[in-house]
Amino acid sequence: MSSALVATALRILALAVAAYILIRIGWAAARRLETEMSRGTGLDVIERTKRAQTLGRILQKSLSMVIAGMAGLMILRELDIDITPVLTGAGIAGLAIGFGAQTLVRDVISGFFLILEDQVRVGDVAVVNGQGGLVEQVNLRTIVLRDEAGTVHIFPNGEVKTLANMSKDFSYAVLTIGLGYDADIDGAIDAMREAAASLTEDQAFGPHILEPLDVFGVDAFEPTRLVVKARMKTVPQKQWLVGRELRRRIVRRFAERGLDMAVPQVTVRTGPDKPVDGSS
Repeated sequence: MSSALVATALRILALAVAAYILIRIGWAAARRLETEMSRGTGLDVIERTKRAQTLGRILQKSLSMVIAGMAGLMILRELDIDITPVLTGAGIAGLAIGFGAQTLVRDVISGFFLILEDQVRVGDVAVVNGQGGLVEQVNLRTIVLRDEAGTVHIFPNGEVKTLANMSKDFSYAVLTIGLGYDADIDGAIDAMREAAASLTEDQAFGPHILEPLDVFGVDAFEPTRLVVKARMKTVPQKQWLVGRELRRRIVRRFAERGLDMAVPQVTVRTGPDKPVDGSS
């Protein structure tokens, strides 16, 4: 009797060890996939790395659940527990849950297509349902964002109505400069181009810039100013860094050339004082 118990205990231990080893092998394979997809240089490697991280995490979680479930059933059988009722009950419970958890099924299906279509990856900056933030997790059921204040926002995939990816493939630093109607527009545009050229030649910022400054020209007439619009193409997530430095340099160039940006003005008109009738 004792020898049978020892044999059963050894088989259970062997199953547990085998399951642990398989899970570790799966994790190692997922990390190797991330490494292989991240090889190379240039802009494309950034996008491949993001996708590899997203797929790697999902593969690790899915593989761990499948192996742990199979190992659990095999251990129950080693303990002479009939797993047929368990499987039958699981099937019935799964059917009942399928009817009662339609929202969960919708979230999982939506998450599958979101990942399959490569809409967003871990590390992207995205706006989901009007809320922006850094994508920390992309799961089959949820997307997890962290905003600039550090707040974590969790969105079920089935509830994602709008998704704007602000850092896929490349980005743009968009500038809107207000000038007075009597300003030297050509001189202002030249100053903007000079500031952008100096930024491109800077060793700290140059690697983040993909194309020279593209000046659209006068984009709108507003009551108190002319609006000049421009943009600069950057690598993903560097549009804010480049945009802030470019604005700083434009202000400095304007000051050197004696150019002024438009300042909001308010005109107050007052009528003549009404005479006071003192006869009454």
